[in-house]
Amino acid sequence: MKAINIFLVTLAMASVLLTSCEKKAINPTKDTYTIPSTYEFKNTSNISTVDYSGQKTRLVMLDQISALMGGTTPVSEATLLAMFDGTGFLGDSLNTSGKKLSDKTASSVDYFSGINAEQTSISNTFKALFKDAEVLTAGSTEASAGVAGYYMDGTKKRYFNANGLEPQQVFAKGMMGACLLDQILNNYLSKNKLDAGSNLTNNTNKVVESGKTYTTMEHAWDEAYGYIYGNDNITANPSVYKYWSSYINQVNADPNFNTVKDAISKAFIQGRAAISNADYATRDAQITIIKSELSKVPAVRAVYYLVGEAKSKLATNNGKAAFHALSEGYGFIWCLRFTQNPTTKAPYFSKEEVDSMLADLLKGTNGLYDVDYLNTALDTIAAKIATRFGFTVEQAKDATK
Repeated sequence: MKAINIFLVTLAMASVLLTSCEKKAINPTKDTYTIPSTYEFKNTSNISTVDYSGQKTRLVMLDQISALMGGTTPVSEATLLAMFDGTGFLGDSLNTSGKKLSDKTASSVDYFSGINAEQTSISNTFKALFKDAEVLTAGSTEASAGVAGYYMDGTKKRYFNANGLEPQQVFAKGMMGACLLDQILNNYLSKNKLDAGSNLTNNTNKVVESGKTYTTMEHAWDEAYGYIYGNDNITANPSVYKYWSSYINQVNADPNFNTVKDAISKAFIQGRAAISNADYATRDAQITIIKSELSKVPAVRAVYYLVGEAKSKLATNNGKAAFHALSEGYGFIWCLRFTQNPTTKAPYFSKEEVDSMLADLLKGTNGLYDVDYLNTALDTIAAKIATRFGFTVEQAKDATK
């Protein structure tokens, strides 16, 4: 009887140990695998498993459209519309890439699953800016209250609508939100995307996509990464940063926010390593970090442009010296609609709240030209944004350019 009991106890212990080993193999801890210092991942054949080429392509497309909208050569609305839809670029590789910005704009699985009215509205907003660019780049009228035209900002020729907004900046910053940020936070880092279908099982079992070196989950994570860092250092200059990567650096240069860059970068690296080792608890923890830290970046920049840069220039040349910064601030406020609070799974500011703040910026008789109204409005909007994200206006307003 005693021998039987000993046998049963031994069998039970062996069963517990076996179960424990099986769980560890499926869901290991960070102590069981190596986390690299840079975003470089290879398979057992020493071949890279990282691919965000599509994101690099779209960032170059965004560059070309933005440059034409703010250039001194007349550009047609038709040209910009074609480029938005993937054709008409300089360089055949872009035109034959099969990539376009239009189908990635306001199309995340979390916020825009299926065609809806807001999607159409956002697309139409960008198309209206293309029409503005056609009129402005072809014209020779100097901007004034109620009159669209150009303004010489030093040696730079800038174009403003009748209300003082700069279409190029509204487009560039707007796309950073509606396309890049929405894809990063609400699509590729969404568990609805990462764990869709058989992704979880396939990733755990290291089943790669046909003809590729990566699993579907690994690739989705790479695509989120690529929308931030895809076009960094693409020239001989080793310090060229683009879009969100650039603004992460700018926010990080402020001593009040000097942990943002490291937090986002490390979370991407650690999250990718976790995916490759089926450590989904660690992956999810990194998603939380990225969503909270990256969402903070447009908030800090909006406050900076509104009160840190624009306010001191509002009395200069009827306020036109401030319009570039105000247009950037306007665009970053628009980005807040595409942030995601990892706790609530909703944007830090709803569409309705964002629309209200944007309307307040242009509420004067001639929009941004109404400096007397605008001065008070800037303080109110900046305080609202800062409070929601848990920092102060003073902390953000002196951030570096």
